[in-house]
Amino acid sequence: MPKLYEPINVLKPVADRIWIVDGPIIRMALAWLKIPFPTRMVIIQLQSGGLFIWSPVALDENLKTAIDMLGPVEHLVSPNKIHYASIPAWKKAYPQATAWASPGVRERAATQHISISFDRDLADGPDPAWATEIDQLILRGNRFMQEVIFFHRPSQTLIVADMIENFEPAKTPKTLHWLLRFGRVCDPDGQTPLDLRLLFFGNHSQVRACLTRILSWKPERLILAHGRWYDKDGTAELRRAMRWALP
Repeated sequence: MPKLYEPINVLKPVADRIWIVDGPIIRMALAWLKIPFPTRMVIIQLQSGGLFIWSPVALDENLKTAIDMLGPVEHLVSPNKIHYASIPAWKKAYPQATAWASPGVRERAATQHISISFDRDLADGPDPAWATEIDQLILRGNRFMQEVIFFHRPSQTLIVADMIENFEPAKTPKTLHWLLRFGRVCDPDGQTPLDLRLLFFGNHSQVRACLTRILSWKPERLILAHGRWYDKDGTAELRRAMRWALP
């Protein structure tokens, strides 16, 4: 059985005004396999006091109580088109929040028969609501999806959903260890999953240009949605994980 990043559904401080919440396991289909994925969301308290919720995990009452003690939920963010499934429940709980769509997420949700409504679309640059604190860009060049990468300036934290994954063997069933290694997502050398990496073929100049900009941010931390994240040496870990796309 896969092991969780316990305790789940509780706030875990990263730095001033930024937290992670480790969520339950989800299972992603890969051919005939159902791969267990640990989930993780990020909460940023903006200078306004409002909350920026990145890739929300499943919402329960205890988590909602903790969130409500932090401040009003203002933004619910889908970073890419396969990170959105919990947003409808959060939007129901926080109808005043703005739900932000990543490229292609509406179409993806429709193919999965998930009813979801977004208010606005993420752009290749931050919205004025968070521009003084959070930078962002759309990582381009992938034929399947475009992920929006975020950088929290005050804590020097880069936030990545699926373009880097880093599964710990100790938390993953032994029967899947070969797949983690083959897929290039096995800790301590988690990288871009091989299936996504192959879909950049012929477009390395686009992803390299995006990475050049991301590296200019000089992140100290690198938070991932799936697997062990990095609380130090973020720039070095980014270079390591994305070395396939760098000169």
